[in-house]
Amino acid sequence: MSEPVLIQGGMGIGVSNWQLAKAVSSHGQLGVVSGTALDTILVRRLQDGDPHGHMRRALKHFPLPQIADELIAKYYIPGGKKADEPYRLLPMHKSEASLQQLNYCVAANFVEVYLAKEGHNGIVGINYLEKIQIPTLPSLYGAMLAKVDYVLMGAGIPKSIPGVLDNLALHKPVSLKLNLDDAMPDDNYRLNFDPKLINPKASGQLKRPKFLAIISSHVLATTLAKKSTGHVDGFVIENHTAGGHNAPPRGPLKLDAKGNPLYSEKDEADLNEIKKLNLPFWLAGSFNTPEKLQEAIDLGACGVQVGTPFAFCEESGFETQVKRSIIEKAINGNIEVCTDSLASPTNFPFKVVQIEDSLSNDAVYQNRPRLCDLGYLRKAYKKADGTIGLRCPGEPVDNYLKKDGDIEDTIGRKCICNALLADVGLGQVRNDGYEEQHLVTSGDELLSIARYVKDQSNSYKASDVIDYLLALVKELV
Repeated sequence: MSEPVLIQGGMGIGVSNWQLAKAVSSHGQLGVVSGTALDTILVRRLQDGDPHGHMRRALKHFPLPQIADELIAKYYIPGGKKADEPYRLLPMHKSEASLQQLNYCVAANFVEVYLAKEGHNGIVGINYLEKIQIPTLPSLYGAMLAKVDYVLMGAGIPKSIPGVLDNLALHKPVSLKLNLDDAMPDDNYRLNFDPKLINPKASGQLKRPKFLAIISSHVLATTLAKKSTGHVDGFVIENHTAGGHNAPPRGPLKLDAKGNPLYSEKDEADLNEIKKLNLPFWLAGSFNTPEKLQEAIDLGACGVQVGTPFAFCEESGFETQVKRSIIEKAINGNIEVCTDSLASPTNFPFKVVQIEDSLSNDAVYQNRPRLCDLGYLRKAYKKADGTIGLRCPGEPVDNYLKKDGDIEDTIGRKCICNALLADVGLGQVRNDGYEEQHLVTSGDELLSIARYVKDQSNSYKASDVIDYLLALVKELV
């Protein structure tokens, strides 16, 4: 399998959905689905009536029919739930998951990858955040059951993942060290997953997907290449202009007048050092023109990862109204992206589009009842009695303080889990009538999406992005 020239970014919760990945993959490039919160996405799509039958069709191909049948029986609502009716929630993930949680997580990751790969021979990847550790192991197994071609992971140091992939391909038990706040240096708390619990009759060997680490530093690239538990197949080198979570600047945090973190040459990866590793790499962050793609190739890269142009195309998961509004503002040059150092509970800077009726507006943010009922970004910590607790700076402040959290950590934190689900039309409606609001993330090159719009529709397709980017390098594809 030759390496792709373009990698479509794995964005948000459900923005890089199976339709987008399929569209990119069908055009010969690496389509990528976001692996975040797929279990919640699956059960909410079922509760919305699964109008085109895609979820149920994919579940029919899941190799464990009893799990598929249980999901459909429990969450599928013919015709969909009422608009003012809350979604039924899944239990939040814990360090020691129930068998049901594992089952649903495996099935959901299978479904998204299966649909992205259905009906063509292209390659498909899945993107995970290293910071979201607890669902990682069953998620990987579900994606591998659907024959995923690539796994991409950033927002941390994923040096254990290559070895995990090696063992999951053989249906062997795997484990992952759990990163704990307040832990002692010799503590070794682990997350464990045995595929045979889910799939007792598993036999043979699954395809081991290629593993690409998403990094911003040549030092981290060297560490992963030399110290990972298995083979790293390449790197996506992402600079701070890329959308979503960014690596924080090196050294003391300094902000500009608008509160954006200030980056310097210290934050640029040394490509000469990366080339010494003799592994494929792609560049990401403002590499969204044919000239920048050619520049990346001239620098020794296989190509580029592009997110923002794909995020707002027709096939992406963003609600149509959200996309059309943002595209119109981009055409008029009337939109701004800020890097918020506080918004994400992960402590990673987070790119946020400034939209009046979204959580980027402080008045809208302050009006939201503070709660945490999804919990994907909760951080594990060691309790005084040695057991594991989970807390999120975006949860109610009193609850966070009861879990020995620092009040400074809660200032400005937003519930990204609920907001990103609202972005893709799966936002929760509360019993008191409150509807979760958007928080749209994008790269710094948002204004450039206007170039893809050819008529008055304020829309464009993934193929338009691909054709534009490959204009100078057709001989490579």
